[in-house]
Amino acid sequence: MLAGHHLFTGRSTTLTQVLLSSVRVLDLCEETGDGVTRLLADLGADVIKIEPPGGSPARWSRPTLDGVSVPFALHNANKRGTVLDPSDDADRRHFFELVAGADILIDSGTPGLSAALGTSCAALADQFTALVTMSVTDFGTQGPHASWRATDAVLYAMSSALSRSGPATGTPVLPPDGIASATAAVQAAWAVLVAYFNRLRCGTGDYIDFSRFDAVVLTLDPPFGTQGQAATARNSAERWRGRPRNQDSYPIFACRDGYVRLCVLAPRQWHGMRAWLGEPEQFQDPRFDSIAARTKAFGELSQLMAALFADRTMKQLVAEGQAHGVPIAAVLTPSQALASEHLAEVGALVDTELAPGAPARVPVGYWVVDGTHAGYRTPAPELDDNDNGWVSTAFTPGATRSLGTRPLEGIRVLDLGVIVAGGELSRLFADLGAEVIKVESSSYPDGLRQKRPNQQISASFARAHRNNLGLGLELRGPAGAALFGRLVSESDAIFANFKPGTLPALGFSHERLRELNPTLVVAESSAFGDTGPWSKRMGYGPLVRATIGVTRLWTSAEPPAPTARHAFYDATTIFPDHVVGRVSAIGALAGLIQREREGVGTRIHVSQAEAVINQLDTLYVTLAAAAAAADRIDPDPTTHLVLPCAGDDEWCVVSIRSDADRTAISTLVGTGELAAWVRDRSPVQAAETLQAAGVPAGPMYRSTDLHDDPQLRSRHVFADMAHPLFEVPLPTEAGPAPFRHIPPAPQRPAPLPGADTRRVCSDVLGMRGDEIEQLIADGVLFAPAVDTEFTGVTR
Repeated sequence: MLAGHHLFTGRSTTLTQVLLSSVRVLDLCEETGDGVTRLLADLGADVIKIEPPGGSPARWSRPTLDGVSVPFALHNANKRGTVLDPSDDADRRHFFELVAGADILIDSGTPGLSAALGTSCAALADQFTALVTMSVTDFGTQGPHASWRATDAVLYAMSSALSRSGPATGTPVLPPDGIASATAAVQAAWAVLVAYFNRLRCGTGDYIDFSRFDAVVLTLDPPFGTQGQAATARNSAERWRGRPRNQDSYPIFACRDGYVRLCVLAPRQWHGMRAWLGEPEQFQDPRFDSIAARTKAFGELSQLMAALFADRTMKQLVAEGQAHGVPIAAVLTPSQALASEHLAEVGALVDTELAPGAPARVPVGYWVVDGTHAGYRTPAPELDDNDNGWVSTAFTPGATRSLGTRPLEGIRVLDLGVIVAGGELSRLFADLGAEVIKVESSSYPDGLRQKRPNQQISASFARAHRNNLGLGLELRGPAGAALFGRLVSESDAIFANFKPGTLPALGFSHERLRELNPTLVVAESSAFGDTGPWSKRMGYGPLVRATIGVTRLWTSAEPPAPTARHAFYDATTIFPDHVVGRVSAIGALAGLIQREREGVGTRIHVSQAEAVINQLDTLYVTLAAAAAAADRIDPDPTTHLVLPCAGDDEWCVVSIRSDADRTAISTLVGTGELAAWVRDRSPVQAAETLQAAGVPAGPMYRSTDLHDDPQLRSRHVFADMAHPLFEVPLPTEAGPAPFRHIPPAPQRPAPLPGADTRRVCSDVLGMRGDEIEQLIADGVLFAPAVDTEFTGVTR
């Protein structure tokens, strides 16, 4: 493991033998694509970055630290580099020689470096049929908005994330800068690795026209995706077109030295909170076991909580809350989080040099593989480096599948995951053809099973677990554990996001799982990781955001209303759950790629807290450096404006990056003010005119606007999912990206609890019908009566 206080200044010429050590990646990217290839490099891919003479424009992107671009340095670590001159015939020939030996090629920007070299990603995929190529642009290369430009602020506006951030009235609040770009990079890495895995199995590569806008819509806070427990339990009549009325689903209270946040969801957590409050008589009614009832009574309940917390410190409250079984977290600043004992002990940060003479402490990376961080090893390449040949050994197995089948067909996954991060991970694999068996207990149901009284299944569960099989199995007894052990022996992967220690307590430590199946890939995630002082804490996404500094950043320059308890506006986001599901999926698929090559299993663990600091790496590194010596930093000059438009609560985001943008705006608005010019137009009209002038701008979409957005419709981003328990189809994700050779996701309905118990036991374990029925009678298995299965639906 990289030590948290060790200085890495040397340059390595060999790659650590980790999950993707046989994968060769050619990186032609500028800033919007650099993070994609960094993720592959973290997992051991041999990445060669090609730059034109004078270097990539991203080398001068601000903020800079001691003159070194922080985003370039962070997002090009672990890569090797070379300079090729597109006008030089020998360099062009050498480029095509490198392409011939590559597995993956990624370019970004419009038109991208490949155009200067006389080709394109699509043409290279045609020429080199085993090559996977990806073009990363803001909106894709096709569609009515293909020429538009995006910043993170524009992506927040157009993905509908902005419409769910901020007070109920007044200016919406932009999330912290960097999350959108990092989220798009994760989705791109997932998509390109899927295409590579497909290549391993069928022998044919692919071309992916990747849109960062599509990715943020699907992955940050997807309006047509899985929602959290509080949203799942919310009554549909409470939904409205306006911005969030309720900032108290995960309430924040002031205390003696700052703030704390609560995340009280399950009845047992509420009982702990009630005991902590001294068992107030007015809240003894069992109806308050429901989130909805507590939300309606929050005015009175919040007064009791505020009085309890006011005179205690954050540290005291976290300790007392944990002792009562109440999920609680201190609302820390980024500097407090980065200086924490926990991050130091687990090795989540490393001291290095972004470039010679520019020391900084940086996040290591997303993944812990078999107990060791897979991440930062070497700084970004210098411009005079000349690593112009592959150092990895190529891996080209014979094709075992036909072209056009789903890449994960034949892979069996046991899914123990819960709520959003767990549901997303299993769905991603099921959408690509894996046989995913959702293992459920009747005593401890998935939080997404919460539903309104008139429902049999929630929309969130339906979206998260489409294409899954439902197995009802009680793991906590010897008979259930024995059955699970047999399933482990017959499976390829296990996914879980329990509190650390849960699987070993059930008798399935990693050592035991490896005994049962030496080639098993285990992918787990948790709030704070499975080691370190915070690992045993109860954790949900809102508590992770509070603990790691994001909540403090998710605020507005405008003062809050006099009645507001605080100025933080991250209550309605699901970040980082969705992106953690994809980070986990990348790690799991990388484990399967290693297994294809070496026949061994592996264990991947993702900490949500560490995922957050890696998502915000540029911001956190810059803040930390500025706190130590502000004169070392040259900040990003971009200004993001959230401006009111014509209509009721209509807004447009405008990003002003440079003098060229200011000149373009002056040409448009003349002697008037931009704000007045925008106020006379609809958000779409304002954005279209500004984009035509080359200025990044975007309308603030609501969820209801996205389904009919012309760019998303032209790219077939959504599909309608029919479920027999819903009267109308649910719009949902069609797939991670547009592939040439991988079909869109199937839409088989998510199961009711235990719906496929008999089928799984019969088909996977070869059990007789009478054996299965006896175990159902004994309470080891559970299943609905045979005649209650969905009628006419193929499962």
